[in-house]
Amino acid sequence: MTPGLINYWVVVFLMMTGFYVVMSTSNLVKKMVGLTLFQTSVFILYITMGKVSGGTAPILTAPGTAYSNPLPHVLILTAIVVGIATTAVGMALIIRIKEAYGTIEDDEILLADQT
Repeated sequence: MTPGLINYWVVVFLMMTGFYVVMSTSNLVKKMVGLTLFQTSVFILYITMGKVSGGTAPILTAPGTAYSNPLPHVLILTAIVVGIATTAVGMALIIRIKEAYGTIEDDEILLADQT
């Protein structure tokens, strides 16, 4: 495994782990954890692509100097805030589902809905 590609391997591992958790479990809280894990892997991917090897911050640099673009990092900060907010809303919905149906399991909710 090449040291320069370790970030991409971490992204793939986190993404597939989150996807597996979402697809394999019927517990709504576990699904939210899987979605958050998947979302974190996307954040890491964007931050990894935004870094230029040997680049500096674009603050008063000489012309022709390589610098890392700060835009992906700023976008990820915004995405983190939005991700936390949507996770909080999802958890609040799970609490309301628990109060309404008495369970947070997908299959039990579907059975309760059919009767």
